[in-house]
Amino acid sequence: MSTKPVAVVTGASSGIGAAAAKALAKAGFDVVLGARRADRLAEVAAECGGRAIALDVTDEASVAAFVEQVERCDLLINNAGGALGLDSIATADLDLWQKMYDVNVLGTIRVTKALLPKLIDSGDGQVVVIGSIAARQSYPGGGGYNAAKHAEAAVTRVLRLELIGQPVRVCEIDPGMVETEFSLVRFEGDQDRADAVYAGMTPLTADDIAETIAWVATRPSHVNVDQITIMPRDQTGAQQVHRRS
Repeated sequence: MSTKPVAVVTGASSGIGAAAAKALAKAGFDVVLGARRADRLAEVAAECGGRAIALDVTDEASVAAFVEQVERCDLLINNAGGALGLDSIATADLDLWQKMYDVNVLGTIRVTKALLPKLIDSGDGQVVVIGSIAARQSYPGGGGYNAAKHAEAAVTRVLRLELIGQPVRVCEIDPGMVETEFSLVRFEGDQDRADAVYAGMTPLTADDIAETIAWVATRPSHVNVDQITIMPRDQTGAQQVHRRS
């Protein structure tokens, strides 16, 4: 039976989640990967020697079935999330707002709540929440995503307060522009709009964030990295971006 610590990564079928699973495997963790896209999840798991389990963080029964198969959890990476659209509040599609809140906020709560007893029982647990610069700075067109990420950040900070005295650390990592499928999903598969987001500048990569996650996860147990904001050199705020012509 393996004596390695176990890391659970949500949204692990692509992007930051997939990169994090690989980085944590290299850092010495046994990795359990959860996501909805079973085929892609299995591929990532095979690449890092991890275990793939289907997971929809917006579904209570799916979360319960997932957690039942996780015997031990030392580290939880709450990565599942995303943005949908850039509508103004005046033209807001509240169905999209609901979806963003459900995956970013309630999804994080569902998985964290379900795994918290195992994290505490590990004697040295850690929860890392992948937030966004959108949790710190609002911007036009970002209302639904801003609201969801601000809420997710609040939940993360409350969790840190409530776990004082328990053997569980809590970290919030808020990336700026990272070139993954994020923008492609936001613009419903419109590749031109997605590419335009990163035009003329050098964004972060999923590996950049994965390296940060692995660094946080491997600090000594008495060290809690509370919050990290990480952005490209070309970006200084949610909408402050230097673009080369």
